[in-house]
Amino acid sequence: MANTDGAVPGGSLPPGIFRVAPFAGETTASLICRTASRYGMEAKVLRACWKWRNYPARHEGGGARADTEVLLNAAGRQVLAGLCGVEEDVLARALPSWAQESAKLRAEAGDPVGLWRIGGEVAGPVAFGCRLCTVRRTGAAVRVVRYTPRWERVCARHGRWLLDADANQPLEHLDVRGLPEVVAAQRRWTGVARRAVRAGAEPERVFALAHAVVARWWEQALQWERETIWPRRLHRVAGGDAGGDLERWRIVGRDAVVFPEVVAVADALLDPRMAELVWTDSGAGRPRPLPADGMFCHRLGQRVGRTWLGPPAATDHGGPLIAWMGSVISRRRGAGGPPGYANDPWWVRQEHQPATMAGQLRVLGKERRAPGSGTMWRTVVPPEQRTRIGHLIDSTQEQLLQLRGVQSGATADVARQLLRGLGHSAGQIEHARKRTAVAAINGGVPLEEVAQWAGLPAQELAGMLLAGEQEDGI
Repeated sequence: MANTDGAVPGGSLPPGIFRVAPFAGETTASLICRTASRYGMEAKVLRACWKWRNYPARHEGGGARADTEVLLNAAGRQVLAGLCGVEEDVLARALPSWAQESAKLRAEAGDPVGLWRIGGEVAGPVAFGCRLCTVRRTGAAVRVVRYTPRWERVCARHGRWLLDADANQPLEHLDVRGLPEVVAAQRRWTGVARRAVRAGAEPERVFALAHAVVARWWEQALQWERETIWPRRLHRVAGGDAGGDLERWRIVGRDAVVFPEVVAVADALLDPRMAELVWTDSGAGRPRPLPADGMFCHRLGQRVGRTWLGPPAATDHGGPLIAWMGSVISRRRGAGGPPGYANDPWWVRQEHQPATMAGQLRVLGKERRAPGSGTMWRTVVPPEQRTRIGHLIDSTQEQLLQLRGVQSGATADVARQLLRGLGHSAGQIEHARKRTAVAAINGGVPLEEVAQWAGLPAQELAGMLLAGEQEDGI
C-alpha cells in the first residue's frame, strides 16, 4: 500500500476552505491534483488523505502516466467533496468515474480508501484539457485531464487539438488555428451524429468505422503521389516542418490531420444514396466482383476532396471499407444468419482497429533504442523514404497473409491477383532500397557499409547505383 495512515502530514485540512469546481468529464485523479494545487501543496501530499490499495501505473520508462484514474469508496468520496467544497451530486454529474466502485472498495467500510486505475479502462478515451480555457475559468494554468471522445478534441475558442493523455510524450495539444477545416469538421459532426441516430446507428460506432477507414488511408498515403492535403496539414500542426522527425509527427498528428475526412466518410456511409451505389457496383441482382472503377468509391473520393481516390480505395482488399461494403451487400441480398457481427456494417474488426498514438510511440521508441536498429541510417536517409519503406513492407506482409488458404478453384484468380500485387510491392521495395542506398552514400556513409547493409558486393552495388542514376535520375 502506498499509504495507510489516512492523515495529511502537518495536520488535517479543514474542508471547504477553497471551492474547486470540476470540469465536465474530468478524471477524479485530475480533480485531486487541481485541489492540491489550490491548497498550495503537491498532489502526493494531499493523496495522504486516503488509504491506497495499489500503486499508480507508470510508463515503461518510469514516468507518471497522465491518464491515471482514481476510484474512491463512499468515505473517500466524502473526503474529496469536502476538500473541494462541492456537493457530491455535482461531482457525480461531472466526474464519469465518481460512482464506480470495485469489489475491493465495496468491502471497505469507515476509512476513506482509493484504488488506482487507467482512465481508458474506466470510462473511455482520456485527453488533456485546454490550459487556456482552464486559466480563463479558474485563473490557474494547471493541467486538466478529461474523458473526451475524438470528435470533441477541438477547442474552437483557442484553435487547439487536444491530444490523448495516455501516451508518453510531452505535448498536450496541437495548434490548428491555421486549419479552419478541422474546427469546422467538429461542428459538422453534430449533424452527422443526429443523422446516425435517425438511421438507428450508434454515433460512436459510425465514427469508429470512419476513423478506421481513414486511418488505413493515412498509412497508405505515403505511396499516393497525388496526396497533397494531408502533408500540408501535418507540417502546419508540426509548427511548420514535420520533416525533421516525420515518423513521430505522423503518429502524433494523425488524428488531427485526418479529422475532416473522418467526418466526411462517416457522413457518406450514412447516406442511403451511397449504399445504393454499393449495391449497383455489386451487380445488384446479378452478383459480380466489386470493380476498381466503381461508382461508390469514385463518389466517396469526391466527398473527401480527392477525385483520384476511387481506385485505391476500391482495391484495398481486406480493409474496413471493403468489409463495410460487403455487409451492405449481404444485408441487401438477405444473406447470412441472424443479426450479428458478420453482417453488422458498423462492426470494426479487431484487425481493422487503428493503432493508438501511445502504442505507435512505444513501438517507435523500441525501434530507435534497439541495438543495430540503424540509428546512423536515420540521420542520413530522408524520413519520407524510411517511412515509405516501412509501409511497403507492411503492405507486403498483409498480402502474404491474404494468400493463406487460397489454393484452387475459383479462388485461383484471387491468388493470381495477389501474386501480381506482391510482385508490384517487391519491385517497390527494391526501388526504395536502391534510393535509400543512394541517400546513405550521399550522406557520407562509406560504400562498403552500404553494400554490407544491402547484402551486395560493393562493386556490384556501385554498378547498380550508376545504372539507376542513368535510368531514373535518382
